[in-house]
Amino acid sequence: MLSFISKLFSSKPKVDYSQLIANGAVILDVRTPAEYRAGHVKGSVNIPLQGLRGQISKLKKNKPIITCCASGSRSASARLLLQSYGFEEVYNGGPWHTLRKFVQ
Repeated sequence: MLSFISKLFSSKPKVDYSQLIANGAVILDVRTPAEYRAGHVKGSVNIPLQGLRGQISKLKKNKPIITCCASGSRSASARLLLQSYGFEEVYNGGPWHTLRKFVQ
């Protein structure tokens, strides 16, 4: 319960997704191709989580990456995986549909 309360009142700054995207961040959608075809953020890149390790070379370490999926759990896993490969600026954008408002 204490962990929940501390997260609720965390002073951690919110991520400015619109600024990240304006500065060239890549939106990485880690859902399946079928999910992606059913709807996605304009300009996003689709690399399913299960194949991400094998396609990691397609991503640039010098660009911010915002991961997204259907609910936020696969994108959280993708964020951790990318960080384990040395990507420093990776953000979990959570559900893909919440990022649509930040893309022009």
